[in-house]
Amino acid sequence: MPKTAIPIAKNVFGEPLVACSFKPMTGFFRDGCCKTDDNDAGTHVVCVVVNDAFLRFSLLRGNDLMTARPEWHFPGLKSGDQWCLCAKRWIEAWQAGVAPLVVMESTNAAMLELVEFDVLREFEFTAQEAD
Repeated sequence: MPKTAIPIAKNVFGEPLVACSFKPMTGFFRDGCCKTDDNDAGTHVVCVVVNDAFLRFSLLRGNDLMTARPEWHFPGLKSGDQWCLCAKRWIEAWQAGVAPLVVMESTNAAMLELVEFDVLREFEFTAQEAD
């Protein structure tokens, strides 16, 4: 029986999804990409550049992304790290005024089912911001 090809994940531009981060290793599948499937209850589809305000917000919401968890191979995040974030957490942060910047080419098209493209575009991370 022939193997079924796994479709290539698309980003919000309809192009092949670009990896979000390998250091720290991110993604629901821990493959560096913001891919998802039916087992991903958190819908880890938005690639963000975390900052201190967002990390504090997440901690207050019960999700400590700063503390290393070696048992989960999680180094803890610091400002400037890229990370595949849960869609609902990004939306909560957006509504609270602390949404982290979005790496559009690494954000899964599935995010568009929850947030309009133009909203994401307002938070687009650009290379100039990395300098």
